[in-house]
Amino acid sequence: MEATALIPEIDLCCSVCFDIFKEPVVLKCSHSFCRVCLEKCWEEKSSRECPICRREASMEEPPINLALRSIVESYLKQKTDRETAHKSEARCSLHGEKLLLFCKLDKETLCLVCHTSKKHTNHPVCPVEEAVLDLKEELKPALNLIKEKLKIFTKNERECKKSAEHVRSQMQHTERQIKADFEKLHQFLREEEEARLAVLKEEGEVKSRIMEEKLADITRHISTLTDKITATEKAMDTEDTSFLKSYTNIKDRAQCTLQDPELLSGALMDVAKHLGNLTFRVWEKMLGMVQYTPVILDPNTAHQKLSLSDLTSVYKAVYRLTCTPAIDLKL
Repeated sequence: MEATALIPEIDLCCSVCFDIFKEPVVLKCSHSFCRVCLEKCWEEKSSRECPICRREASMEEPPINLALRSIVESYLKQKTDRETAHKSEARCSLHGEKLLLFCKLDKETLCLVCHTSKKHTNHPVCPVEEAVLDLKEELKPALNLIKEKLKIFTKNERECKKSAEHVRSQMQHTERQIKADFEKLHQFLREEEEARLAVLKEEGEVKSRIMEEKLADITRHISTLTDKITATEKAMDTEDTSFLKSYTNIKDRAQCTLQDPELLSGALMDVAKHLGNLTFRVWEKMLGMVQYTPVILDPNTAHQKLSLSDLTSVYKAVYRLTCTPAIDLKL
């Protein structure tokens, strides 16, 4: 295995793609290529020959070069292990020694040589592992605060969704009630009905839009809090030295200044405005629209049921409100 590490990487590269062999196959001329590279060459040239020596290859499927594949796999594994080991061993940029200590005063990692320097004389230090544990504990209250904020905003989001649904329900219910009231009136009241429905719809749309904007704002805050939590937890899971180096930035990003959300006052529909004394107010409005014309009763037909115009019900309502009697010919 140690010998494999000494093989130059160029000797483990395919002559076609110039990359490390992938599923290497060997021809009768002993030249090896990636299976995919060889098949591509043969497709482009419409002939089965070695891309290096041009010797004609067999019509049979070329066999896998097991020895070369084993060497390549071993080389790649050793390369990965070396890169991992190099990354995991953070060293001092000045002295090349491992960073084993943490200066509590300067908030930076130290090697043993740095610890003995004048810069850190009499400075309190501790092992890196101990510093990581202490600083993570210090960071937990801020993280817990963000999580609590997330719970509050999530709960508020549910309440806002319920309120938004209630606004829509109120609008629909009020619309049905208004239509039921206006059904008792005649054709000339349709314009009044449509006007009031338009006012209702406008208010419902305004209130719904307000709630949607509130929900959008809360959703943005939830997204921000979620991102903070994710970033903080991800930073806390990083390698100790990297965590210590970026701890100040992590702590700053973990701060949360968002205020707890509050439900909007006056967010619901003003049902009383639409339904309160509806028919009476409509009748009052009709007083300026309808002229009162007394009904003259004929003694010969007074016992019969009168057949009046489409304003009959309106006339009766106005008559009861104004207390103006009808004129009898017998007088």
